[in-house]
Amino acid sequence: MRQVALKTGEKVPVLGLGTWRMGERGSGRAAELAALRLGLDLGVRLVDTAEMYGEGGAEEIVGEAMAGRRDDIYLVSKVYPHNASRRGAIAACERSLKRLKTDRLDLYLLHWRGSVPLRETVEAFEALKAAGKIRQWGVSNLDGADMDELAGVPDGTACVANQVLYHLGERGIEWDLIARCRKEKIMVMAYSPLGQGPLLRKAALRKIAGRHGCDAAAVALAWVLRQPGVVTIPKATNPAHVRANVKALEVKLDAEDLKTLDAAFPPPRRASPLAMT
Repeated sequence: MRQVALKTGEKVPVLGLGTWRMGERGSGRAAELAALRLGLDLGVRLVDTAEMYGEGGAEEIVGEAMAGRRDDIYLVSKVYPHNASRRGAIAACERSLKRLKTDRLDLYLLHWRGSVPLRETVEAFEALKAAGKIRQWGVSNLDGADMDELAGVPDGTACVANQVLYHLGERGIEWDLIARCRKEKIMVMAYSPLGQGPLLRKAALRKIAGRHGCDAAAVALAWVLRQPGVVTIPKATNPAHVRANVKALEVKLDAEDLKTLDAAFPPPRRASPLAMT
């Protein structure tokens, strides 16, 4: 699988398994576990989760799914903003590690900006890194102004990733944030890359999918992955959806495809607040 290099030289697979909304209902656990295992069986080696997802339930499912394969997986989790204090983030990370049944995270992210000063969160992340609990750290849902502030705190430039909303229907980061991250060698992690259901029913997507012999989801993901330095983490609990997502790695969009998609989903014409879900 194609990989993205972090500023540290470490490599991250471009396609991962997202777990948002997993672990919320006991009735869905078997399907969620099976979907994650299928993705791993198909060669996906990036898994993204968070303490927020199912209030730890998603992390528990990930821990079960990757049993016996931990060393092959690039594992990402995220800390709640209200837990992102100097002591709070360290305690939260320990709880996540316990649920995930592992001794370290490959990447630990601040889930979104809260009231805790960034300086304090960075201190906690650096302490966790020094202790071997995490290999690298990053952020999520931070806009340009937030990134400016982060860069100004001690060790703030050690940030290796910013996880943000990005899909065909939400292209705001193309105005300046994605170029800024690329310049500063900060990996962009695109979450919710398939948008909502209606996006995949758009005629332009379906037409291109037909031409490439794949599902619309594969086209939408291939479009996100056309960007250098970007990885994406779609969530799927249906086996067919998991397979369709992995198919995106084989889809090569040409200039005509991209022109068609630009017409159906126009790029931004002005700066806008960073979108979140």
